[in-house]
Amino acid sequence: MEVERVQAIVSSSLAKDNIPLEFVRPEDEQPAITTFHGLIPDIPVIDFNHPDQDHIIHLIANASRDWGIFQVVNHGIPFHLIQKLQQVGKEFFDLPQEEKEVYAKPPGALTLEGYGSKIGKDVNGKKNWADHLFHKIWPASCINHQFWPKNPPSYRPVNEEYAQEVRKVVDKLFEWLSMGLGLEADVLKQGVGGEEIEYLMKINYYPPCPRPDLTLGVTSHTDLSAMTVLVPNEVPGLQVFKDGHWIDAKYIPGALIIHIGDQIEILSNGKYKAVLHRTTVDKEKTRMSWPVFLEPPGEFVVGPLPQLLDPQIPPKYKPKKFKDYSYCKFHKLPQ
Repeated sequence: MEVERVQAIVSSSLAKDNIPLEFVRPEDEQPAITTFHGLIPDIPVIDFNHPDQDHIIHLIANASRDWGIFQVVNHGIPFHLIQKLQQVGKEFFDLPQEEKEVYAKPPGALTLEGYGSKIGKDVNGKKNWADHLFHKIWPASCINHQFWPKNPPSYRPVNEEYAQEVRKVVDKLFEWLSMGLGLEADVLKQGVGGEEIEYLMKINYYPPCPRPDLTLGVTSHTDLSAMTVLVPNEVPGLQVFKDGHWIDAKYIPGALIIHIGDQIEILSNGKYKAVLHRTTVDKEKTRMSWPVFLEPPGEFVVGPLPQLLDPQIPPKYKPKKFKDYSYCKFHKLPQ
């Protein structure tokens, strides 16, 4: 195996009180030093069953302006389906290492899809305490089943069903986010690709770590997507940067965590903000999460919406093809 996976490092004869040096973050990133433990507000929680749609729109718009993140309950995706999604993902990561490697991202491939451990470039040469699996789940034209596990056998039908359910939630979110800006309901969705928006599933796998005080599962970043719809497991770890502090996200069983991504920040000319977030790891337990990234097609150009600009409000961002934006972001180049 050319690449050593984090899961394999954990199960090797690693000293129980130590981690390899390449996983130790600089002090200004270490969670033991930088996590805030004072009195903090909770990430907004929005109930889709609220009888007043205007109230829901108001809450979503405020959360997207002030936080860039919110949790959604009563969203319509059956809880048993979320549990099945989690179960088949866990079963994949429980497979023998050589069986998982069948789905490894091909060396040098431009796609993110596949099983792997590293994304992007770390300026300090550090590694994240995480493995992952990426594959697209919608639209059908962009799905490559080469990267979908055949084991467990229920993996594919569960992910196909989840794709159908999550699309309904996403359509509502796009409508309400648009209306929260005073726009027609379809404007934001069309602004990031309409029916050609690509749904990219990622499973994050953060194994137990002997020194969770020193490392991170994922370092601080904003998502380059338009929006991210995330299902966590019950092990805490998501942290959000708010008012100068790193604060923990509260776990709500069955809730969806919605991240505003870079493309909606650009479309809204900064009215909605992409959330800066990171992931910590646990000493005893495996944390997992299932984000679905909603991304424009590579050739699609995203820029500030003309409806939100005037001579007093100039554009804050340059229109750019999504593939070019992604390239700059992954390679830490200026946009």
